[in-house]
Amino acid sequence: MNRVVSLVALVLALGLIIFLYLRLRTAEEALTQANRRFADCEQVNFQLQNQLVAATRGVVPDSLKVRD
Repeated sequence: MNRVVSLVALVLALGLIIFLYLRLRTAEEALTQANRRFADCEQVNFQLQNQLVAATRGVVPDSLKVRD
């Protein structure tokens, strides 16, 4: 009986470890995607700021002009 309880506890612990590992891996993948999206947003923001600065300085092509 003592061995059965120990075996059940061991199997339960192993199952919990596997479950937590899978959750951690999923969270790491989500974090990687969020970092990638954030970097993309920063790049777009930088490009838009450059267009705005160019549009407010002198003659620029029509495609870059800010339209109201």
